[in-house]
Amino acid sequence: MSAAPEASTPVTAAILAFPEATASVMYGLNDLFHSAGRDWGMIVSGTPGAALVMPRIVAARNEPFGVANGVTVVPDAVLGETSAPDLVCIPEILVAPTTSLAGRFDREIDWLRACYRQGSILAAACSGALLLAEAGLLDGEDATTHWAYCDALATRFPEVRVQRQRSLVAAGEGQRLIMAGGGSSWLDLGLFLIARVAGVDAAMQLARIYLIDWHHVGQQPFARLSASRQTEDAVVAKCQVWAATHYNAPAPVAAMARIAGLSERSLVRRFQKATGMTPIQYVHAVRIEEAKQMLEATRAPVEAIAQDLGYEDASFFIRLFKRAVKLTPSQYRRKFGRLREVLRCAQPAASGEVR
Repeated sequence: MSAAPEASTPVTAAILAFPEATASVMYGLNDLFHSAGRDWGMIVSGTPGAALVMPRIVAARNEPFGVANGVTVVPDAVLGETSAPDLVCIPEILVAPTTSLAGRFDREIDWLRACYRQGSILAAACSGALLLAEAGLLDGEDATTHWAYCDALATRFPEVRVQRQRSLVAAGEGQRLIMAGGGSSWLDLGLFLIARVAGVDAAMQLARIYLIDWHHVGQQPFARLSASRQTEDAVVAKCQVWAATHYNAPAPVAAMARIAGLSERSLVRRFQKATGMTPIQYVHAVRIEEAKQMLEATRAPVEAIAQDLGYEDASFFIRLFKRAVKLTPSQYRRKFGRLREVLRCAQPAASGEVR
């Protein structure tokens, strides 16, 4: 089950719910998974894309129940009622580190063992790793958890190799046991899992939508110009389609005017009315988005990227990029190139260590 499915077959994900969990992690992952593949198209083109992950909240009981901090959870399914999902997510367990979990989660542990035997990926956020340890799945494996629970994990389960300094660990057969350590690391975990089951590009899209980064940043580095959405004006839409693959052409506005059968002046008025942008502003926006992909995925020099995009003057491209993104190309590469490298580690063939 750990292999990424075909695009037409969404990954099934079960988010485990129990009274000791917090709703923020459960429903946060639920929202993140629902967004994968769907929301990028909605934001960029106005048309939702195909769902890549189909999450459900599962629990040992089928009636609504309260979780930590007073939130009521309504499960979508009961443990064992359906076949093992492709992916299982365990939220944090909000109990004191000294609290024993022995005999407290028997039904959940039996279900987790069964899912793992059938090929599911099991992922734990924060102190949720304790459930994997209680199930005996971490014996002889590297593991991580919230810093406040590392001593408890090491003391109660001496067969587990607790990696206190690592924020993400992938362990077990086929690296199907994935743990994230910090309290808010469920965001990193969610991205990692989406990269694992749906691809790095899908995870990078969500990083931009949700402003998820390994460091705190403002919104501008992620902002996609909403004005680039397809318009109902068929002539302008035709020009947009052309620009998507010919953004590096010389004299792009003149080329679009020829395609539209309009003078350049008429095209500018019509294009701006339909999109809120002039044709050259639209071409620049497309080029900037392509530049982001190239900066994330390649080590090509900024000057070479500028030339590939159709800019003869690299300094002009750098100024344009910084004005649009609020980062220089080099700054953007350092920030998001690192994120893409981390997400590549989600692939099953990669090392189990993620720093």
